[in-house]
Amino acid sequence: MTLTCWEKISLIALAVIGLRILLRVSVLVWKKLIGPSFGFGIDLRTQGTWAVVTGATSGIGKAYVDQFASKGLDVVLIARSASKLEEVAAEIKQRYGVDVRTVEADLTEGQAVYAKIAKATEDLELAVVVNNAGASYEHPDLFTNLSEESVATILQLNVAAVTGISRALLPQMFRRKKGVLINIGSALAVMPAPYLAVYAASKAYIVKLSYDLAAEAEPNGVTVQCIIPGLVATRMSKIKKPTWMAPTAEKFVKSSLKTIGLESCTTGYPPHFLLTGFVHTLRCICEKGALWLISRTMCTIRNRALSKKNREANVLKKESPLTAK
Repeated sequence: MTLTCWEKISLIALAVIGLRILLRVSVLVWKKLIGPSFGFGIDLRTQGTWAVVTGATSGIGKAYVDQFASKGLDVVLIARSASKLEEVAAEIKQRYGVDVRTVEADLTEGQAVYAKIAKATEDLELAVVVNNAGASYEHPDLFTNLSEESVATILQLNVAAVTGISRALLPQMFRRKKGVLINIGSALAVMPAPYLAVYAASKAYIVKLSYDLAAEAEPNGVTVQCIIPGLVATRMSKIKKPTWMAPTAEKFVKSSLKTIGLESCTTGYPPHFLLTGFVHTLRCICEKGALWLISRTMCTIRNRALSKKNREANVLKKESPLTAK
């Protein structure tokens, strides 16, 4: 049977599309399954001897500290509370036998703090820096209901601090032609996030900054990665009981570390990739439907939080001796 010219062109087009789909699926399988499972990511021990973590005394930051120390890396802990820093430092030294330095720093104070961190780490061979410290809403809320203080804190920690610490510590890595910078973003940076607008926008900044820094850093032998997690069972997320979709910080960090060198921007945890994929698919099918579903979910969370606040306020009011007649 002889094919017409248009039939030949159609077959060639289908073949090209099929090969492109196959290539994309192959790359996805490599990045998400084969590479992490078989340890093809970067071994941080080849990058240096010290790890620096901001927001290091709890949650995801503390989990990073534990993972780095378990690999034999010495660690620099950065946080606001001196007492918590001392407590975590003593625990890490006792458990893993590594050297630990602490830097008491309020990252909302700006340039002076970034200079302090640079000074405290200037003599160290940095293997990895994790920009983990951040701030979010107390609960989902209208943009117009946010206090000026809340907005300023979110922007200072999620935007200015990530930028300032990266500028302070990347030059040392560039000089050595080694090192890894990990910036913690959020899945909300790439999904609709009504009622968390400022937080999501600040995390979107981190994604963009990391993406372009990765291109600048690669010729200098430095890896920049952005992690965009979904929910993790931490104090910030207010999730007490971990689930398959909201893992413990330890489980999440262990998973995300396997992706270093394989993905420049990743959820770090396969179920979170499925979540973002589901939302993107839903948006493609019906943009308004996706926004309605997310908005409804955020409003439900907001209403529950406000109801809880009201109950607690009423209990305190009843217990207060000043209200007794």
